[in-house]
Amino acid sequence: MKRKNLFLLLALSAALVFSGCKKESEAPEEPVVEADNEPVIQLVTDDNTQPAVDTTIEAEEEGDDEVREGMYRSELTNEWIDEALKDQRPIAAMVDNEKTALPHFGLSQSDVVYEMTNSTANDGVTRFMVLFKDYNSIKQIGSIRSVRPTNLQIIPEWNAVVCHDGGPFYIDDYLAKDYVENFSGTFSRVNNGKSREFTEYILEGDVDKNFASHSKYSKTYNDYYPGPHYQFTSEKKQNDLSQYADAKSATHIQMPYRHNKPYLDYDEASGTYLYSEYGMKHVDAGNNDTQLAFKNLLIQNCRYVQFDSNGYMMFHSVDFNRDGYYITNGKVIPITWSKEDELTPTRYYDKDGIEIVLNTGRTYVALVPDDIWSGLTID
Repeated sequence: MKRKNLFLLLALSAALVFSGCKKESEAPEEPVVEADNEPVIQLVTDDNTQPAVDTTIEAEEEGDDEVREGMYRSELTNEWIDEALKDQRPIAAMVDNEKTALPHFGLSQSDVVYEMTNSTANDGVTRFMVLFKDYNSIKQIGSIRSVRPTNLQIIPEWNAVVCHDGGPFYIDDYLAKDYVENFSGTFSRVNNGKSREFTEYILEGDVDKNFASHSKYSKTYNDYYPGPHYQFTSEKKQNDLSQYADAKSATHIQMPYRHNKPYLDYDEASGTYLYSEYGMKHVDAGNNDTQLAFKNLLIQNCRYVQFDSNGYMMFHSVDFNRDGYYITNGKVIPITWSKEDELTPTRYYDKDGIEIVLNTGRTYVALVPDDIWSGLTID
C-alpha cells in the first residue's frame, strides 16, 4: 500500500453526500442550535510573567543520552517502556462519556486522551478517544461505544487501530479507506447491571483475538505510519514555558462542554493536571480509583458541520492556523494548530511559528466547537 495519489481524495472526503442504513443503539435528541457569535476566549491571567529570552527549547537536553537496557522512549509519551513494544501500533478506544457509563476503566493508564463533542444533541455530550501503546498490560478498558467521522480522520495520524462498537452511516466512507483499520463490536460483555450499550469492554486478550481474525491487519506499524508524532523535551529539562513572554498562570481550566462540565486542576506535587467532570473527580475503577491526570494539555478551537437534525456532526480536524492553547507545569501559552491531511499529524506552533515541545508524560487533547470557545476559562 502506498500513500501516493491519496491527498486529492482526502480533500474531497468532507464534502461527500453520505448514504446507507447502518444504525447505532444511541437514541439521538434534538440538536443544540449553533451560535453565530465570534468566540472570544475568557483568559484570567497574572501579571508576573518574566520576559522571554528565547522561544525555542531543545528537544533533548545536551548530555541526556541515557540508555536503559531492553527499553526505549515511547513515541506517545516519551516515557521508558519495553523495547519489545517499539514497533507495535497503538489502539484508539472509543469510550462512552455519558454519566451512566461511569466509572471508566483503564483511562489512567492511557497515553493520549482526546475529548470532543460527540453530538450537537444532549447538550453537546462528549466522547473520549483513548490511545494505548501497551494495551495488553491493561486488564479492562471502556466502556466501548460508537465512532464518528472526526475520529476516523485523526486516527490515521497515529497509525492506530480504532476499537469501537458501530456508528452512524456517516462513517462508512472513512472505514472504506485503506489507511483506516478497525475492530467493531467484537469485545467482551461485562454484567455491570447497566443497559446493554454500557456493558462492552476491552478485556485482556481481546485485541489479540481481533488481530488474529483480521489477518490482513498488522500489529506493527505499516506503510502509512507517518513517524513519531510529538516533539518532547527530556525529563531532565522540563519545559516550564518560561521562554515565552506571553506565558500566563494556568492552575484551573474550565472546559466549555455543557453536558459534563469538565475541569482540570493543576497539582503542583505531581506536576500534572487532574481531570474532573460531572462535579466529581474522574477516577479509574480498574486502577485503584486513580484520578485521571495529564502532563500536557492541548486545546483546539475547531470549526464543525452538523449533518442532520439528530445532531450527528463532524469537526474540521483537517484545518490550518486555528487558535489553541498549550498548558503544562502551571502555565499556558497561545498556540496555533494545523493538520494538512488525514495521514499527517496535527502540528502545534507558538506565536513565532515554531513547533512546540511537550513534556514527558500523558497528553490531553480537546477539540472544542468554535461556537462555545468563548466559554473556555483558564485561571
